[in-house]
Amino acid sequence: MSHSLASQKGVKIAGFEHIQAVFFDLDGTLVDSAADILRAVNFALYDIGVDEVSGVQVRLWVGRGASRLIQCVREYRGIAAERHDELLASFMQHYQAAVCVDSTVYVGVREFLIWCQLNKLHIACITNKPYQPTLKLLKALNLLEFFSLVLGGDSLEHKKPHPAPVQHALAHYGVAAEQALMIGDSSNDVESARSAGVRSIAMRYGYNHGEPIDHSAPDLVLDSLAELL
Repeated sequence: MSHSLASQKGVKIAGFEHIQAVFFDLDGTLVDSAADILRAVNFALYDIGVDEVSGVQVRLWVGRGASRLIQCVREYRGIAAERHDELLASFMQHYQAAVCVDSTVYVGVREFLIWCQLNKLHIACITNKPYQPTLKLLKALNLLEFFSLVLGGDSLEHKKPHPAPVQHALAHYGVAAEQALMIGDSSNDVESARSAGVRSIAMRYGYNHGEPIDHSAPDLVLDSLAELL
């Protein structure tokens, strides 16, 4: 017997009665990872003799993949485009070496993942973070065990907001779009889900490029995943 986000054991939200798969974003949704990303960015800048950036700035730039993050850093600090690959490689080296020093799991996340697991829902992580640091971060925070599918920003040809990652997850589990749900914190997550015909829940606490997530018109907006329990 299949369970759903409207089962008697837990979540009761109109319109989500037939959910069989839940797809989660990572940074800003499951984990507050900005401090460790900031550290790696500033180490990379230090390596080339450029002034550091702030945590506030990094929180505006994360969520669209490592290359886009470094592009934002370059443009902000006036670093030539020719140095992009060098700076990106340095950032990735520093980040891989210390992917989980200050990163923390948001309140309510672990409890909701456990609920999904107990109710035998398919659980995937779909992030724009590169695959290897994604695995390392999830493992460090004891979250990896929950996910039967992990897609990084470099796992497929396209990343969010393109619908391809969500479509890949649907095909992987053999579920229809109306049977799946995307939970994220940014317009990338909402747009990717919408383009794939999947409903979305957005978290207000995450990183949405400085814009209120409500403006992206997800199907539901929450302050914590604990609200679903």
